[in-house]
Amino acid sequence: MKKYVAEPFKIKMVEPIKMTTREEREEILKQANYNLFAIKSDDIYIDLMTDSGTGAMSDSQWAGIMRGDESYAGARGYFRVEKTVQEIFGYQYVQPVHQGRAAEKVLLPLLIKKGQYVLSNMHFDTTRAHVELAGGRAVDLVVKEAKDTINYAPFKGNMDVEKMEQFIIEHKKENIACIIMTITNNSAGGQPVSVANMREVREVANKYGLKVVVDSARYAENAYFIKEREEGYADKEIIDIVREVYSYADALTMSAKKDAIVNMGGLIAVKDDEELFNAVKGLTIPYEGFVTYGGLAGRDLEALAIGLKEGIEYDFLKYRIGQVEYLGACLQEYKVPFQYPVGGHAVFLDAKELLPHIPYYQFPGHALACELYLEAGIRSCDIGSYLLGVDPDTGEQLQSEMEFTRLAIPRRVYTQAHFDVVAEALKSIKKRANKVKGYEIVWQPKILRHFTSKLKPVE
Repeated sequence: MKKYVAEPFKIKMVEPIKMTTREEREEILKQANYNLFAIKSDDIYIDLMTDSGTGAMSDSQWAGIMRGDESYAGARGYFRVEKTVQEIFGYQYVQPVHQGRAAEKVLLPLLIKKGQYVLSNMHFDTTRAHVELAGGRAVDLVVKEAKDTINYAPFKGNMDVEKMEQFIIEHKKENIACIIMTITNNSAGGQPVSVANMREVREVANKYGLKVVVDSARYAENAYFIKEREEGYADKEIIDIVREVYSYADALTMSAKKDAIVNMGGLIAVKDDEELFNAVKGLTIPYEGFVTYGGLAGRDLEALAIGLKEGIEYDFLKYRIGQVEYLGACLQEYKVPFQYPVGGHAVFLDAKELLPHIPYYQFPGHALACELYLEAGIRSCDIGSYLLGVDPDTGEQLQSEMEFTRLAIPRRVYTQAHFDVVAEALKSIKKRANKVKGYEIVWQPKILRHFTSKLKPVE
């Protein structure tokens, strides 16, 4: 059993959480139309649906909130964020927005022409949606190691550079809008991307005159994995690794609700393309608000500037990823299958392996998530065919190569005992896995359906 990494902080405040019975949870799930997003947070015991905006802010961040400058234009919080981003990433131009999907909404239409392809190691859900809303087509080109959930590989999040270049040659460079590198690679299981892979992607991008954008939600966790796993980086500081990674890209989007440990916030940053940044500002004003607040209150900007620095502290990252590794070690002991090794922010349960009797069109990842809520009041989410959705041209259900149930760990929130509860619940489910039923959709929206769809169990 892996040793639990002790928290590098002490607890100043607690929030009570509710315990429910199995019978209560059965009715709650039914009333929610079997969509875990529709369950009230008060009816959740351990909430592992997402690590986005669910972390606990530090005393320094709360103090920053009290110092917030709420001026409409030129608030000092903006300049703190600008300076911090410039220091960490080495990018000249900085635009705050209210969250990651807002960054995608502003930036991607400036890069994509209708019918163009966007190449990625793997798009996450909102990125794919905004590519499609801008008239593009999202293409995932992750390395083959990501599809092997059993065997160890240090950088399962990498782009398959050979396939990427072949795609560019076959479809012609003028039909490629840009390249998006998602770090860590969420849909592949929170798996990291190596510096070497980023360098190779940059070389191909230069060859064909393409821009590289980094989806940066978990950039600090990615840098930690590089320090721990990539040859030549063990003695480098996290910030130096981050700067090298981003030297191989042209721009970034970020949901700051992850590695910047804030409850609301996002970023666009552009390395040195002033023309592109002026276009970003032009869309930010009508979509998000004036450029120096970008949809955020002044107090949020202060918390963001502080959180960006706290998120790259080595001791914090060691504890943070240590929690995920502890849960993974517990599940290994109980022989519950998951994407190995664990990701930086989550354990991705291999629902296809655990529930082989449920076909992709009955959503094994979602079925396991529902079962985990019924078992112990634990909320998680599907990262598989249910999330992937339908083909935008034909309306056919797409089949994900990986059917995951994601257990995303909020930052600085849960303790070892909570993870023991999660592991025990999954141990119990494994014993009766062949009795778990699949689900079918009875209503769905056109875009990002998993947030609001209505489902029912397959009889």
